[in-house]
Amino acid sequence: MNRRPWMALAALSVWAGLAGCHVDSSKNGDHKNVNISTPFGGLQVKTNDSAVLESIGLPAYPGATPVHEKSDDGAADVNMNFGSFHLRVKAASYRTSDSPQTVADYYRDAMKHNGEVLECRGGKPIGSPAQTSEGLGCENSEGHHVIIMDKGGIAQIQLKTGSKLHQHIVALDAEGGGTKIGLIALDLPGKSGDSEGEGQ
Repeated sequence: MNRRPWMALAALSVWAGLAGCHVDSSKNGDHKNVNISTPFGGLQVKTNDSAVLESIGLPAYPGATPVHEKSDDGAADVNMNFGSFHLRVKAASYRTSDSPQTVADYYRDAMKHNGEVLECRGGKPIGSPAQTSEGLGCENSEGHHVIIMDKGGIAQIQLKTGSKLHQHIVALDAEGGGTKIGLIALDLPGKSGDSEGEGQ
């Protein structure tokens, strides 16, 4: 996680303070926490590699090391609640010397307990299924589809499980002779008319 999100959170904290909101921030070692409470809802951000990884529900790749950009934590748990709007993103980044395909094989097996596993490359499904029984696909279209972007563009390989509103994603990119791994759990905002089992 780079420093820009923390700068944005600092600006939001100033705004929240001016709006009569309550802002708590704390640091414990390298872990940072921000809690903003307003009459309309709140925002919580936590960074702690091991706690975030546990809450994501996906294992760290054996022997991989956490990615720490500019000495910030490599993991974050962001939880936003404003009225009926609820968004939660939990993410952690790792590096390994193993190839993307070797890592993909590991996670394809590790993710099976969450349901069917999609493999996506360039926003398109590889093999089958092309969509989970809960309606989650690879493409970045209208609705609740998510493609994970890195500085270089779309992640080389994405493995996905879940539904349109509740997803687990493993994003893999070749890096040097190894792989950069992104582990993500998403709870996306939904409307009362959304049908998670709908097709595309």
